[in-house]
Amino acid sequence: MKKKVKIGIFTFAIILSTRLFCGVYDHDEFAESHFFIKHRPIWKWNFYSPIGMSDKKNEELTQEEQIEQKYFNTFIKDQGLSR
Repeated sequence: MKKKVKIGIFTFAIILSTRLFCGVYDHDEFAESHFFIKHRPIWKWNFYSPIGMSDKKNEELTQEEQIEQKYFNTFIKDQGLSR
């Protein structure tokens, strides 16, 4: 019984770590999905750029799109992943 509990706790820890430190982003130019390792833990899994390759300004986006763009910039662009 103790062995099953240990295996369950270990499995839960692996799944939680994967969820917090890994993610998928949609490339803003080529529309491809890429798996990546995050530089800090966050619950968010999917990242995309609402601006993409358009000439929109951040001020033209809705509040939700601005937050999504901020996450994309922090985790993808600033880390050099979407070049």
